[in-house]
Amino acid sequence: MSKENGKKGALSRLLKYVKRSIGLVVLSMVCAAGSVLLSLYTTVLIGRAVDCITANGVDFANMTPILVKIAVIIPIVAVLQWLMYFSTNKISHSTVKKLRTDIFAHLQEMPLSYIDAKSHGDILSRVVNDVDAVSEGLLQGFQQLFTGVVTIIGTLVFMISLNWQITLVVVVITPLSFAVAGIISKLCFNKFREQSAIKGELTGFIDERIGSQRLVKAFGFEKNAEKQFDEINERLNVCGRRAQFYSALTNPCTRFVNSLVYAGVGIFGALNAAKAVSGGFSVGDLSCFLQYANQYTKPFNEISGVITELQSALASASRIFALLDEKAESSDEEKKVLENCDGTVGLKDVYFSYVPEKPLIEDLNLDVKSGQHIAIVGPTGCGKTTLINLLMRFYDVTSGEIRVSNVPIKDITRNSLRASYGIVLQETWVFKGTVRENISYGKPDAELDEVIAAAKAAHAHSFIMRLENGYDTVITNDAELSQGQRQLLSIARVMLSLPPMLILDEATSSIDTRTEMKIQSAFDLMTKGRTSFVVAHRLSTIREADCILVMKSGHIVEQGTHEELMKNEGFYAELIKSREEY
Repeated sequence: MSKENGKKGALSRLLKYVKRSIGLVVLSMVCAAGSVLLSLYTTVLIGRAVDCITANGVDFANMTPILVKIAVIIPIVAVLQWLMYFSTNKISHSTVKKLRTDIFAHLQEMPLSYIDAKSHGDILSRVVNDVDAVSEGLLQGFQQLFTGVVTIIGTLVFMISLNWQITLVVVVITPLSFAVAGIISKLCFNKFREQSAIKGELTGFIDERIGSQRLVKAFGFEKNAEKQFDEINERLNVCGRRAQFYSALTNPCTRFVNSLVYAGVGIFGALNAAKAVSGGFSVGDLSCFLQYANQYTKPFNEISGVITELQSALASASRIFALLDEKAESSDEEKKVLENCDGTVGLKDVYFSYVPEKPLIEDLNLDVKSGQHIAIVGPTGCGKTTLINLLMRFYDVTSGEIRVSNVPIKDITRNSLRASYGIVLQETWVFKGTVRENISYGKPDAELDEVIAAAKAAHAHSFIMRLENGYDTVITNDAELSQGQRQLLSIARVMLSLPPMLILDEATSSIDTRTEMKIQSAFDLMTKGRTSFVVAHRLSTIREADCILVMKSGHIVEQGTHEELMKNEGFYAELIKSREEY
């Protein structure tokens, strides 16, 4: 698909969203047309009022009804314009709301493979910045474009009705304004686009340096960081000046051409008025023509700017619809809800790779009985975390089969499958909310006593009570809690829900040894009678496992108890002997 076809497709799909507010669209267009036409008619009335001023004085008898009409029309125009802007804003906000709702809902259905592969900043930019660009550029641009077109057509009709010869002068000269504005707008667009790219580069640089400020200071990199910042900032300064220079040219250049139109109308109009006889081209008509000349040329300036905004908005809409077109996870509508999970897990001939040309897990077979405590060990990149992703069905196997409670997980709804697991990852996560809400994330209806009991089991109760408001303390960012405290909250979440199966991926990696020993007893109680998968490096965490899976390059190369594997003196024994804690 070409870039142009992409824009047309984005416009067509965006109009479907706007179509939901078709009543407001019609109202907005009617009000825009009404306000423009009444404004143009006001110009005619002003011309007639001017003709009431003669050498003999003012003809108040004829002028008074004209002034009354003007007095009536002005508030009507104001009301129509208010309705037009109200309708446009409502269309814009309802469209933006629906777009964001659809995007966020679609993201909930997207496979983790997409989320993992894409920059989170880019996804966020599409949800926030691109939708705003559509709102401000496209929808607002439509209103300006429609108003401008009505103004141009309306003024042409009124001018032709007054004098077609002078109208021809306006029509011949005015397109120069559009051509000049178009050339300058293109230069501006390119420079502003370049400026936005450098702004993005500068933002990324600042974010990176602030996030790693300790490292910058530790290695004395401050001066080098300043030099890099100055180089990017200077490029932004030069590009910004040029963008503003080109932008500043638009108004004076188009106004110069518009002044030529105004001068042409003034000269030809004055000559016609001077030789006019009764019923000919009057001074009032000349006054109307001069005002129409201004009203006719003004939309050309606005439309040239609107076109650039429309292009930018369509580009943003293309990015939004590209996200919405990404394939979602397969539907669970006809899948079985997993109930009374017995904790048995089986993997048969499982193959999986993130990238087809780079195999990772090959011919993986495993049979886990209910209540077994399975430890998974191996070097970095051997597939430990990948195995967890497959068990939770964050990723689907390339081939083979995984069964839970003797049911293939592809035949089970994802929600019921994942609800059967309690998971604590090495990467801790807390959200903005109270401590109680963070712990009860998987069981929102839990009573406070249950939350406190889970926190005590996770040895998090003592530090929670030291917080300003205890369990009602609002956590606003990660900096308020240490890594270890956040991990204790993650453990408390699982302690609260206690599902039939557990996955602990380096669950105690950020906790001191003393606290880990205390938590281990809680883990023993928690895992009793429950199937558990534990990824760990510490020997103390894995030596009591019922079965240890030793992974290497996506394969299970050994399995057995700690004593059995040490006696074999194989790969597991080499791993253990290489660790200082052994």
